[in-house]
Amino acid sequence: MAVGLVGLPALHPVSGVRLSAVAAGLRKAGRRDLTLIECASGSVAAAVFTRNRFCAAPVIVAREHLSQARPRALLINSGYANAGTGAAGLDDARASCAAAAEALGARAQEVLPFSTGVIGERIPLARLLAAIPAGIAALTEAGWADAAHGIMTTDTVAKGSSRQVVIGGRTVTVTGIAKGAGMIRPDMATMLAFIGTDAVVDVPLLERCLETAVAGSFNRITVDGDTSTNDACVLIATGRAGHAAIRAADGDLASLQQAVNEVCAELAQAIVRDAEGATKFITLEVSGGASESDCLAVAYTIAHSPLVKTAFFASDPNWGRILAAIGRAPIATLNLEDVSIHLNGACVVRAGARAPEYTEAQGQAAMRQAEITVRVGLGKGRAQARVWTSDLSHDYVRINAEYRS
Repeated sequence: MAVGLVGLPALHPVSGVRLSAVAAGLRKAGRRDLTLIECASGSVAAAVFTRNRFCAAPVIVAREHLSQARPRALLINSGYANAGTGAAGLDDARASCAAAAEALGARAQEVLPFSTGVIGERIPLARLLAAIPAGIAALTEAGWADAAHGIMTTDTVAKGSSRQVVIGGRTVTVTGIAKGAGMIRPDMATMLAFIGTDAVVDVPLLERCLETAVAGSFNRITVDGDTSTNDACVLIATGRAGHAAIRAADGDLASLQQAVNEVCAELAQAIVRDAEGATKFITLEVSGGASESDCLAVAYTIAHSPLVKTAFFASDPNWGRILAAIGRAPIATLNLEDVSIHLNGACVVRAGARAPEYTEAQGQAAMRQAEITVRVGLGKGRAQARVWTSDLSHDYVRINAEYRS
């Protein structure tokens, strides 16, 4: 059960974006596993992709196509990652783009492919191609929820977020969906995110907007420390809102940025809340660092410690594990007497040792909660950083042990 998630929120349609999700029978019969997102002519897009050097065929092709043309459609399949498939995988990705383009009256370079699922196996291409006409027939601006379900793999719930702001007297919508539950530590998990807006904005500003939003959201989450071969996040702007084009110097860019930031943060947190086998949603806040990179190094060292993560699962306030993780974080200097640790507001460690007022009961009360905030003070400077993570449960091992069965 996802921590604190009860279902999709209301997802506002984005003028100029139509979506669908159909069952192609790629891996499991009857499951919606082929998603199509159509963009109105003239739309622009920005994207960030995995930095895993073994990136999947669709990542390679999507990068190529994005550099060659404005997108008219995104084609996403679940079940098979099309990674580790060599030249044949590239051929499959290009063939799927060509087929979708022909059916839409577009060029192959105007279709961006995305895949998620098992690595090392080819997509049943004939089944995928056969389902494209049904996907096109089902396209609708109200299809965000269907698309959110269609991109799922080990996710237990669909993930979406939506915001509306006023720019130039016009209502501007930002709506996004994401999938991901395991193999999560984006470096740009198995993570895919697709966000649409009807704002009028050019590509350089859209790229800047997405990079800023991703830096504070998808690049601040981790479930297991594994960076996927297929990570991608795409932001499409259709320009259908009708306001004057957003410029770098005006306040409208800040309004759009805030909306995109909020959508990305909500989607990123939803991925952690739905982490494979998760029972706890954990916020790690590290402050007092000499640099933001130091703060992140400490946060991720804590977040990736199996000993820390299993203690969270057991609701065991074994704060020594957190202290040990801080001590081995790859930062240049650490003054032990400056370190402090709080669990949900209770001071556990002060001046590098157990706080005199701390009690085991306080720690147990904090660790029994489904949502836990760990605050670490380093006492070295003014830098700070926040990372979201989950616990490590029996079910995480079971889900991944049985992933291909």
